[in-house]
Amino acid sequence: MLFKGFQLLKLNETVNFMKLRVPAMIFSTLLIIASIVSLAVNQLNWGLDFTGGTLIEVGYEQPANLEAIRAQMESAGYSDAVVQNFGSSQDVLIRLAPREGVKAVEIGDQVMVTLRADGTQVDMRRIEFVGPNVGEELTEQGGLAMLVALICILIYVAMRFEYRFALGSVAALAHDVILTLGLFSFLQLEFDLTVLAAVLAVIGYSLNDTIVVSDRIRENFRKIRKAEPIEVINISLTQTLNRTIITSLTTILVLVALFYKGGALIHGFATALLFGVVIGTYSSVYIASAVGLALGISRDDLIPTEVEKEGEDLEPL
Repeated sequence: MLFKGFQLLKLNETVNFMKLRVPAMIFSTLLIIASIVSLAVNQLNWGLDFTGGTLIEVGYEQPANLEAIRAQMESAGYSDAVVQNFGSSQDVLIRLAPREGVKAVEIGDQVMVTLRADGTQVDMRRIEFVGPNVGEELTEQGGLAMLVALICILIYVAMRFEYRFALGSVAALAHDVILTLGLFSFLQLEFDLTVLAAVLAVIGYSLNDTIVVSDRIRENFRKIRKAEPIEVINISLTQTLNRTIITSLTTILVLVALFYKGGALIHGFATALLFGVVIGTYSSVYIASAVGLALGISRDDLIPTEVEKEGEDLEPL
């Protein structure tokens, strides 16, 4: 009970969030266009989960020379090999495109022979193989999962609140997904199943923020009868600001720890969630609410229709 009623910010006046809704919408539109262009030009750097191929993790006794390893792989006929550090300077991850008729074990043996050709001590840590058919299926299923999630959210919010809120919520979620994908495309970060899981988690996180804000807006429309819609939305956003900041900060603290200490396996996962939490908080204020306001949300839309009872207008005997 010590922290009951705790507020990070003590606001005595209503913050005029909607004053910046037009610049925010322009800014978001530019970011969405840039993300779509990057996705069209650079595309995503698909991981082995989606493209298929062989992944080999090796360990060196001394810090590995990545340029020398790339030269060794190219001289052995693996010009498409992607070589990068994995967790430390002594651990190296090698990704190879799928090769027809060659087993993953044989590829692993050939790679180890190539790396040990100059007498360097190299240890095999692990080897994984993903078939191209599995990769294509995962790509289709992943895209379908995001589409189904957005459709279900549209239906849920429309039933619980009002269709204008539903359209605003889906617009905010689509905004978050496109910008997150655009970030990975622009920086050419590897997009694997863990990142896909993070994108779906971003959808859930952003929706949670949007639902809280929408619920407060509906409540205030019923309480504050003479205020204009823009004023009601500003009051609602101000009232939920402390909750939004505290929730976001505590989530970010955990994600920063994962980003720096979680290791290379979940680096992409933490990156997607970190960006998603920030952009999701922004979109719940300036996309979902602004879209609802632009569509003409009003008090009449949120007040339940009174049902006239049968015989109510009859005079008593």
